[in-house]
Amino acid sequence: MVETAETGAVRRIIHIDMDAFYASVEQRDAPHLRGRPVAVGRGEGRGVVAAASYEARRFGVRSAMPSRTALRHCPELLFVPPRFEVYRAVSQQIHAIFARYTALIQPLSLDEAYLDVTQCYRNHGSATDIARKIRTAIHEETGLTASAGISYNRFLAKLASDYRKPNGQFVIPPSMGPDFAASLRVEQFHGIGPATRAKMNRLGIFTGADLRDIPLPVLVRHFGKAAPFYASIARGIDDRPVVPDRLRKSIGTEKTFEADLTRLEEAQAVLHALCAKLWRQCEAQALNGRTLVLKLKYADFQITTRTRSNTSAFENEAALRAQADALLEGFFPLERAIRLIGVSMTGLVTELEEKNAQLTLFGESAC
Repeated sequence: MVETAETGAVRRIIHIDMDAFYASVEQRDAPHLRGRPVAVGRGEGRGVVAAASYEARRFGVRSAMPSRTALRHCPELLFVPPRFEVYRAVSQQIHAIFARYTALIQPLSLDEAYLDVTQCYRNHGSATDIARKIRTAIHEETGLTASAGISYNRFLAKLASDYRKPNGQFVIPPSMGPDFAASLRVEQFHGIGPATRAKMNRLGIFTGADLRDIPLPVLVRHFGKAAPFYASIARGIDDRPVVPDRLRKSIGTEKTFEADLTRLEEAQAVLHALCAKLWRQCEAQALNGRTLVLKLKYADFQITTRTRSNTSAFENEAALRAQADALLEGFFPLERAIRLIGVSMTGLVTELEEKNAQLTLFGESAC
């Protein structure tokens, strides 16, 4: 199915993905970095690569790679600290360009988004033309390049944006979609991670064609609720709409230590700083949460979490910190030293939603 339920028209979906976004911003703003292998992140200790320029990627440097490993791959790698306030400002510029063409914009992160331009072609040309105009405007107004994928659904549009990177675009029309999906290795499918890929490989599933040939009941037996989605994308089918202004499911922050922690007082000091940072993030995005999640990674890299949910969102930072302290104390005395602490909120609500919920609780009208 490639038609919208509302109009019967074939969907026109664009996936825009900025090229090495963080690193490209740094190279744009610092001429001496241009043409050189650059990593955004902390280069010493237990730092990790947040983003890598294309020059660095040629040496095998990738995001989420430990900095020490990245330097072994590329001894000439230049590390620069992240400037998230700058990246957010550039992202806002880019999203303002999207809004010139459609209101149906679903951000995935600061540097990528889906756009539904099904109803826009009469004013702006084909989806291919719109993608080209957007990429041109991004380059002229920000000095950065973007890649685009154009197709009749989200799954294929995202695959297409990788096909001509960097600074290119690719179209997968309905006539091409099923065969294109069948030709890919399953690890190229967005939504199939390393563990699922390994499980599929053990079942003899290596390509989209292999996946397509497995009867749905067999897929359900091995993959449960995800099976219908896997069966659909193997056939080039994805009915998910572009959902504007999608609310984040969680918000959080974490810190890895130079030296492992063993004492409660040390861990509390870090946790309080993380809670303060998390609260600032919530205030900046007008979000709050009803469930707190505390994550510990031990020196042996084992991860454990504890959660606590409330009937309403946190009133202030002090309430957040007190609940985080209670969760942390439950881990002590420690059996292993701590390598990382993370704190996050789930069950997110906007300030307006929380206010309306409170009014309803007290029997008042929210209108």
